[in-house]
Amino acid sequence: MSLPQDPIILYSFLNTQLRDHYTSLDEFCRANCCDEKELVEKLSAVGFEYDREKNRFA
Repeated sequence: MSLPQDPIILYSFLNTQLRDHYTSLDEFCRANCCDEKELVEKLSAVGFEYDREKNRFA
């Protein structure tokens, strides 16, 4: 799967995927062969942090 490159679109895309299809960011990353640390760093750079309890970026 090709992930959006724009961090704001990526933020929206990931939250939708996490809400509708996955119980955790780890599960999303395993299913889509992507690097969790890289995603967290990319979104952290624009002010979003992953909340494990709520399973979303905010």
